[in-house]
Amino acid sequence: MLESAHHLIERVGKSLGLSSEDIDFLLSIDQEHIFDITLKNGTTHKAYRVQHKNTLGPYKGGIRFHPGVDLDEVRALATLMSLKNAAVGLPLGGGKGGVATDPRKLSEAELEELSRAYVRHLHPHIGPDKDIPAPDVNTNSQIIDWMTDEYEQITGDTTKASFTGKSVAKGGSNGREAATGRGGVIALRTVLEHLKTDKKELTYAIQGFGNVGLFFGVIAGQMLPNLQLIAATDSSGGISSAFGLDPDELAEYKKQGGKLNEHKAEDAVTITNDQLLAEEADILVLAALGDVITEKNADTVRAKIILELANGPISDSAYDLLTSRGITVIPDILANAGGVIVSYLEWLQNRAGEHWEEAKVNEKLEGYLIPATKKALEYADKAQVSLKEAAMAVAMRRILETRDAKMSRKKES
Repeated sequence: MLESAHHLIERVGKSLGLSSEDIDFLLSIDQEHIFDITLKNGTTHKAYRVQHKNTLGPYKGGIRFHPGVDLDEVRALATLMSLKNAAVGLPLGGGKGGVATDPRKLSEAELEELSRAYVRHLHPHIGPDKDIPAPDVNTNSQIIDWMTDEYEQITGDTTKASFTGKSVAKGGSNGREAATGRGGVIALRTVLEHLKTDKKELTYAIQGFGNVGLFFGVIAGQMLPNLQLIAATDSSGGISSAFGLDPDELAEYKKQGGKLNEHKAEDAVTITNDQLLAEEADILVLAALGDVITEKNADTVRAKIILELANGPISDSAYDLLTSRGITVIPDILANAGGVIVSYLEWLQNRAGEHWEEAKVNEKLEGYLIPATKKALEYADKAQVSLKEAAMAVAMRRILETRDAKMSRKKES
């Protein structure tokens, strides 16, 4: 993932005529925090927080708990966060954190111990004006509530603005839980309108019908009624039906703890995650993990549009193969930006001591994401580049222009 992110920055940078110094600036990382957390049960877990760039504002990015977390992954995700925030016009930089652990093997007490220990180590380097973490893979509002409480106990900060993604009762924002999925629907709708296919009957498949994919399916049913879900998988596998699946029914089944490969739906057949990639769907929604489409399986993809709801689900080499076939890829830095946009809105509410209704939050989410997606689409058409390269170009220019403006003001003063 890191190699793909760097290659894309270098390629887009050269197309923009950037100097090697500017490209090196975008590739470089401000700070890396690498440490071990040893729990009372004797287990030790490697932990990370990477702060890529704070040119536009405080570092912002999630914390994931997953056995596969490593430094290169966190570096890549922190870099992509800087670009994502810049692409959608947020006054935020990019950061990312993670702990190499399987939270399913931890008791609730051990999970709380791990969460609080993470904050105790990092508290001098994070905070409302420095770095504002949020939930990511295998972390949730309960974990963030523990982290926020730990930060408050250590520092005395009572704004609750040190973390976002908190429970609503603990200062979280209405609409935050569904924000990434809703943002994906908004980005897809904007692209379909641009392609003039928003009124057509289209089919879609979701890989990763978990938290984000679940909300995408439910909200797509409300906002894009011409779309029909025909396949969905989670980590267990899933089901496919040419006659269509009900996302609301699947969402309720998942909320009850069900596995999709065990779900009994009329006229549905069981499929694997690999088989889902080859479904005869117009739109493929990737909402699981990174690098699920590589050059080894890219030729099996039949969709005309791919929505990157996960971070980096398509490898760099696979991306070239897909776009050469005329497949439109809606990139992660637009497609899954809904989460960080509403995180920013949560931070604003905390700083102002306010709590907005969900309708207001959703309206403001659209106010950021629709113009950002349209700007990237316009750039892509004008420069004759892919939507991903266009979004990257917009983001990279904004970061560099802000850096140069700050340097100029500093010289003048």
